Amino acid sequence: MKLEHLLLGLIGEKPSTGYEIKKFLDLHGRFLRSNTTMSQVYRSLANMTERGWVGYTIDDRPGAQDAKVYRVTPEGITVFLDWLTGPYSPPSRFQDPEFTARLSFSGFMTREQLLAIIDTELEARQAQVAKYRFRDRSMDVHPEVAFDGAFAQAMAERLHQWGAHQIDDHIEELARLRADVLDDRLARRAGTDIQTPSQEAR
Repeated sequence: MKLEHLLLGLIGEKPSTGYEIKKFLDLHGRFLRSNTTMSQVYRSLANMTERGWVGYTIDDRPGAQDAKVYRVTPEGITVFLDWLTGPYSPPSRFQDPEFTARLSFSGFMTREQLLAIIDTELEARQAQVAKYRFRDRSMDVHPEVAFDGAFAQAMAERLHQWGAHQIDDHIEELARLRADVLDDRLARRAGTDIQTPSQEAR
């Protein structure tokens, strides 16, 4: 996931200034991409403007510096949706943020597109557990300095169990999420339906 994809989604949801985008990334967006600097935001916005993905209007602010309010162009929406609904390749670590980033923009997707991403993630994590859960975890070490091998092995096993619990919880949550999407529980809870992007936006 590139920063540009995240910015296109945010601006697609709401035309924003660079300052507003940075404020969001520092709060809610920190779980999607950490430590994004203001210079990275403005550099990406300038690059996307040059490519025709976003445009801006000037918001006159008496007594303060005028601000650029960015809006996504039709070309930018196409670039964003190509990423959002395009092929998803789960990373080796399920904690990496691309999956949750795509879910966070589910308002731009149909149920079928959303389910395809969830199914890809679910199948990948189930296969990961089947392949690695019972691997040989014995340590083959030959330290030349003081080293507590028994303690290191015990810690490695503890970390394995910790990781196993986390991915099991992740898989269970994926299954619940899939069921909620299938029977419209999410939509009913929100009081609205999941919107399908218009043909014009595509």
